Amino acid sequence: MPKAAMFDMSGARTGECELSEAIFGIEPNESVLHDAVKNYLANQRQGTQSALTKGEVSYSTAKPWRQKGTGRARAGSKGSPIWTHGGVAFAPKPRSYRYSLNKKARRLALKSALSAKAAAEEIIVIHDMQMDEIRTRTFKNLLDKVGATGKTLVVTAGPDANIVKSARNLQGVETTMASTLNPYVVLNNTRLVIAEDALAKIEEVYA
Repeated sequence: MPKAAMFDMSGARTGECELSEAIFGIEPNESVLHDAVKNYLANQRQGTQSALTKGEVSYSTAKPWRQKGTGRARAGSKGSPIWTHGGVAFAPKPRSYRYSLNKKARRLALKSALSAKAAAEEIIVIHDMQMDEIRTRTFKNLLDKVGATGKTLVVTAGPDANIVKSARNLQGVETTMASTLNPYVVLNNTRLVIAEDALAKIEEVYA
């Protein structure tokens, strides 16, 4: 059964926490993970790029020069895509890049990402993770003591303004809730610091 190191809010190690085999102990499916990451990135695209086509640019409709006898190539319009200030051939237009994956694929991708992190021993569980006030230095000291160096994802059970505001000025530290966890943010961070109650929620929902 996969395990993760458990610490308290003082940064002292209190033991190990057993993780659910069904969520943190499966063989990662690389194909589904690739699909999930590609889907997440596609859904983040704004799709607001736009350029003018030949029919949309403003130009004189007069023929630039006569058809024959000049020695130059035939030209009938200054709005041609091959002319400077002309239109764009196959111009991009605003569109939506969003598409969806089925529920089973999304769940399998998240389990695969969490299992990969568990296998690499990059998951840290914090017992009773809460802060009475917003203190960036206090939260940074906690992360340093538990070994959460580099890019770190902090997972809480629900909205926690004190933790979010204490972590938001720390470079490389990202916060999310158990209900909004996705494969991309899991893989995009080196360490996962999970509150004990958030871990219970993950295991309850995805088991």
